[in-house]
Amino acid sequence: MIEVKNVSKKYGKFYAVRDISFTIKDGEIVGFLGRNGAGKSTTMNMITGFIEPTEGSIIVNGYDVDRKPKKVKEQIGYMPEGTPLYYDLTVKEFVTYMADLKLLPRKERKTAVKKAIEETGLEKVQNKLTKNLSRGYKQRVSMAGAIVGDPKILILDEPTVGLDPKQVIEIRELIKSFRKNHTVILSSHILSEVSQICEKVIIIDKGEVVAVDTPNNLEKETTENNVLRLTVEDENDKFETIKEYISNIKEIKFVTKNDDKSKEYIVETNSNEDIRKEMFSKCAELGVVILEMKKDTASLEDAFIKIVEDRPEYSEKEIEKQEYEKELEDLRKEITEKKEAKEFKKQAKKEEKARKKAAKEEQKASKEASKEENQEGGDK
Repeated sequence: MIEVKNVSKKYGKFYAVRDISFTIKDGEIVGFLGRNGAGKSTTMNMITGFIEPTEGSIIVNGYDVDRKPKKVKEQIGYMPEGTPLYYDLTVKEFVTYMADLKLLPRKERKTAVKKAIEETGLEKVQNKLTKNLSRGYKQRVSMAGAIVGDPKILILDEPTVGLDPKQVIEIRELIKSFRKNHTVILSSHILSEVSQICEKVIIIDKGEVVAVDTPNNLEKETTENNVLRLTVEDENDKFETIKEYISNIKEIKFVTKNDDKSKEYIVETNSNEDIRKEMFSKCAELGVVILEMKKDTASLEDAFIKIVEDRPEYSEKEIEKQEYEKELEDLRKEITEKKEAKEFKKQAKKEEKARKKAAKEEQKASKEASKEENQEGGDK
């Protein structure tokens, strides 16, 4: 499990990442989405321990990145953007070198390297120099370096950038295969790819987490109305009158007329009620032939654009004001905590004093009772 709690990364006055929090469970494949400069790579580099957060904490499988960096690095396999390889090494030599860097025991190294090469489909090119490989194979080599040693967490930064469609499909299937034994964090600009691979999406914009949800939920939330797209044959121009017969239709928009004289329309409804059966029936009555009718569903791209474009731009003064207010809030919280601690200490002292007093009185009463018993014994 990865827990990111109120993490910020500041360079001078600029926040690369500001007060972000999220949790990634074991075995999840999670997509990181955001525009260029949004803070994705900064966040991933902080999780790996490559850079330190200015504020907040990151816990990886129970280990704090600041306090136990070596333990955290043992949990993670990282594939950086741009496939940085040593081009004078063969594939096998590079993967072996990555195993050395991870301090794998010598007796396990050979088996681990072989397994990583097999899992990434590099057997046929393992003795070739990495500089002589295609872009797709170079991506595989970089991925093999990340997975060697079987780390529990894989962080893949733009693993399919620059690949042709066939290579993208191959890498995508490879990433899906990691689901069985790894937690995967995937950063990508190809949103359709994220939608197909990832179970959860974290959207970062301007250094802040603005959405954490499944791709399906994000897509559903983006669709404001139930929208149908239709292609019809309508010689008598009666289709648009259908609004008079179906009360749930909000609006009918004409899109275009095709070469075969068919027409395309968009029909918006007032609710999510399915009106397709009613549409078929009424069109038949009006002599309108429906050639195609489908629901117009939102994609992850639509959801992403809506979420990030609706966010306000803050000026430097507004950001400074927000920081000042946050500092004030933290200060108030600190004062309240100190006051509560002082009151608790005061109450504890009061209770301790009362306990001591009660103990003394009990001890005094016990002595007096013992003295009386002794006197009674002497009288006898």
